[in-house]
Amino acid sequence: MANIKSAKKRIEITRIRTERNKKRKSAIKHWEKEFINAINAGELGKAEENLRQAIRYINKARSKGTLHDNTANRKISRLTIRLNKAKQELSAKEA
Repeated sequence: MANIKSAKKRIEITRIRTERNKKRKSAIKHWEKEFINAINAGELGKAEENLRQAIRYINKARSKGTLHDNTANRKISRLTIRLNKAKQELSAKEA
């Protein structure tokens, strides 16, 4: 345990920031799961809305420094590719 006042303060600040980052990452995971569930159910309209929400939270986490820029870009890219594949499969079934 820290004895110096500034070290104690840094521990508290780290705890607060960790909680904040966990909430942001949890929100991202939630919307990613909602997006994947919508795609698996074949609801592309709902999937697009969930993708928008996921991208919104990913970008917010990126701007706050919770996620690295490349990590955010990779997540967005993978989700978008997944939606595009689902759209192609649906159009192939209809044709």
